[in-house]
Amino acid sequence: MKKLLASILLVLTSSLGFAAERGTPDEAVALVQKVISSLKQNGRDKTIEEINNKSAKYLDKDLYVAVLDLNGVVLANGTFPKLIGKDVLLMKDADGRAFIKDGMEVVKTKGKGWIDYKWPNPATGNIEHKSTYMEQVGDVVINCGIYKGK
Repeated sequence: MKKLLASILLVLTSSLGFAAERGTPDEAVALVQKVISSLKQNGRDKTIEEINNKSAKYLDKDLYVAVLDLNGVVLANGTFPKLIGKDVLLMKDADGRAFIKDGMEVVKTKGKGWIDYKWPNPATGNIEHKSTYMEQVGDVVINCGIYKGK
Protein backbone atom coordinates (compact mmCIF):
# COMPACT_ATOMS: atom_id res chain seq x y z
CA MET A 1 0.00 0.00 0.00
CA LYS A 2 2.92 2.39 0.64
CA LYS A 3 3.98 2.05 -3.00
CA LEU A 4 0.43 2.76 -4.13
CA LEU A 5 0.25 5.84 -1.88
CA ALA A 6 3.61 7.06 -3.23
CA SER A 7 2.40 6.53 -6.82
CA ILE A 8 -0.76 8.49 -6.10
CA LEU A 9 1.24 11.35 -4.64
CA LEU A 10 3.56 11.40 -7.66
CA VAL A 11 0.63 11.53 -10.10
CA LEU A 12 -1.00 14.32 -8.15
CA THR A 13 2.05 16.52 -8.00
CA SER A 14 3.02 16.00 -11.62
CA SER A 15 -0.11 16.05 -13.72
CA LEU A 16 -3.42 16.99 -12.18
CA GLY A 17 -3.05 20.75 -11.92
CA PHE A 18 -5.76 21.29 -9.30
CA ALA A 19 -6.42 24.80 -8.08
CA ALA A 20 -4.96 25.65 -4.68
CA GLU A 21 -8.36 26.73 -3.36
CA ARG A 22 -9.84 24.38 -0.76
CA GLY A 23 -13.30 22.89 -0.88
CA THR A 24 -15.73 23.24 2.03
CA PRO A 25 -17.76 20.59 3.87
CA ASP A 26 -20.95 21.86 2.20
CA GLU A 27 -19.33 21.59 -1.24
CA ALA A 28 -18.17 18.02 -0.50
CA VAL A 29 -21.70 17.00 0.51
CA ALA A 30 -23.07 18.74 -2.60
CA LEU A 31 -20.76 16.72 -4.88
CA VAL A 32 -21.91 13.49 -3.23
CA GLN A 33 -25.52 14.58 -3.72
CA LYS A 34 -24.75 15.32 -7.38
CA VAL A 35 -23.51 11.73 -7.81
CA ILE A 36 -26.61 10.37 -6.05
CA SER A 37 -28.83 12.41 -8.38
CA SER A 38 -26.95 11.13 -11.43
CA LEU A 39 -27.22 7.53 -10.22
CA LYS A 40 -31.00 7.95 -10.01
CA GLN A 41 -31.38 9.84 -13.31
CA ASN A 42 -28.69 8.29 -15.52
CA GLY A 43 -27.98 4.93 -13.93
CA ARG A 44 -24.92 3.43 -12.32
CA ASP A 45 -22.89 2.63 -15.45
CA LYS A 46 -23.12 6.11 -16.99
CA THR A 47 -22.41 7.86 -13.67
CA ILE A 48 -19.37 5.70 -12.96
CA GLU A 49 -18.09 6.21 -16.50
CA GLU A 50 -18.40 10.01 -16.16
CA ILE A 51 -16.50 10.01 -12.85
CA ASN A 52 -13.76 7.77 -14.23
CA ASN A 53 -13.44 10.01 -17.30
CA LYS A 54 -12.77 12.99 -15.00
CA SER A 55 -16.01 14.81 -15.76
CA ALA A 56 -15.65 18.40 -14.53
CA LYS A 57 -19.04 18.17 -12.82
CA TYR A 58 -17.50 15.80 -10.25
CA LEU A 59 -14.37 17.89 -9.62
CA ASP A 60 -14.28 21.21 -7.77
CA LYS A 61 -11.15 22.91 -6.39
CA ASP A 62 -9.37 20.13 -4.47
CA LEU A 63 -12.58 18.07 -4.19
CA TYR A 64 -13.25 14.86 -6.10
CA VAL A 65 -15.65 11.96 -5.65
CA ALA A 66 -15.17 8.22 -5.44
CA VAL A 67 -17.64 5.35 -5.54
CA LEU A 68 -17.01 2.04 -3.78
CA ASP A 69 -19.03 -1.13 -3.50
CA LEU A 70 -19.97 -2.36 -0.03
CA ASN A 71 -16.89 -4.61 0.08
CA GLY A 72 -14.50 -1.68 -0.36
CA VAL A 73 -13.73 -2.13 -4.07
CA VAL A 74 -13.31 1.16 -5.96
CA LEU A 75 -15.80 1.45 -8.83
CA ALA A 76 -15.11 5.07 -9.74
CA ASN A 77 -12.41 7.61 -9.01
CA GLY A 78 -11.52 10.27 -11.57
CA THR A 79 -8.52 11.47 -9.58
CA PHE A 80 -6.87 8.17 -8.68
CA PRO A 81 -7.49 5.86 -11.68
CA LYS A 82 -5.00 3.29 -10.34
CA LEU A 83 -7.47 2.55 -7.55
CA ILE A 84 -10.33 1.54 -9.87
CA GLY A 85 -11.08 -2.15 -9.38
CA LYS A 86 -8.88 -2.36 -6.26
CA ASP A 87 -10.03 -3.61 -2.88
CA VAL A 88 -9.10 -0.69 -0.60
CA LEU A 89 -11.03 -1.77 2.48
CA LEU A 90 -7.84 -2.24 4.49
CA MET A 91 -5.87 0.62 2.87
CA LYS A 92 -4.11 2.66 5.54
CA ASP A 93 -3.43 6.35 5.78
CA ALA A 94 -0.10 7.97 6.72
CA ASP A 95 -0.74 7.10 10.40
CA GLY A 96 -1.59 3.46 9.70
CA ARG A 97 -5.36 3.86 10.13
CA ALA A 98 -7.61 1.62 8.00
CA PHE A 99 -9.78 4.62 7.16
CA ILE A 100 -11.92 3.01 4.46
CA LYS A 101 -12.89 0.21 6.83
CA ASP A 102 -13.74 2.80 9.48
CA GLY A 103 -15.81 4.78 6.98
CA MET A 104 -17.69 1.68 5.85
CA GLU A 105 -18.63 1.01 9.47
CA VAL A 106 -20.05 4.54 9.68
CA VAL A 107 -22.23 4.11 6.59
CA LYS A 108 -23.34 0.61 7.58
CA THR A 109 -24.57 1.85 10.95
CA LYS A 110 -25.77 5.37 10.09
CA GLY A 111 -26.14 5.45 6.29
CA LYS A 112 -23.85 8.47 6.05
CA GLY A 113 -21.24 10.40 8.00
CA TRP A 114 -17.74 11.86 8.19
CA ILE A 115 -14.36 10.21 8.86
CA ASP A 116 -10.96 11.82 9.51
CA TYR A 117 -7.56 10.59 8.28
CA LYS A 118 -4.43 11.75 6.45
CA TRP A 119 -4.19 11.66 2.65
CA PRO A 120 -2.29 13.35 -0.23
CA ASN A 121 -3.87 16.68 -1.20
CA PRO A 122 -4.04 16.96 -5.02
CA ALA A 123 -3.63 20.75 -4.81
CA THR A 124 -0.50 20.81 -2.64
CA GLY A 125 1.02 17.36 -3.07
CA ASN A 126 1.40 17.15 0.72
CA ILE A 127 -0.02 14.57 3.11
CA GLU A 128 -2.73 16.50 4.98
CA HIS A 129 -5.55 15.99 7.45
CA LYS A 130 -8.69 15.14 5.54
CA SER A 131 -12.35 14.74 6.47
CA THR A 132 -14.46 12.71 4.08
CA TYR A 133 -18.22 12.60 3.81
CA MET A 134 -19.50 9.13 2.90
CA GLU A 135 -23.07 8.16 2.02
CA GLN A 136 -24.49 4.76 1.13
CA VAL A 137 -27.02 4.56 -1.68
CA GLY A 138 -28.20 1.04 -2.43
CA ASP A 139 -25.16 -1.15 -2.95
CA VAL A 140 -22.59 1.65 -3.31
CA VAL A 141 -20.89 4.23 -1.10
CA ILE A 142 -20.15 7.68 -2.52
CA ASN A 143 -17.54 9.85 -0.85
CA CYS A 144 -15.93 13.25 -1.14
CA GLY A 145 -13.51 14.84 1.30
CA ILE A 146 -12.09 18.16 2.33
CA TYR A 147 -8.46 18.87 3.14
CA LYS A 148 -7.66 20.69 6.37
CA GLY A 149 -3.91 21.22 6.08
CA LYS A 150 -1.01 19.60 7.92
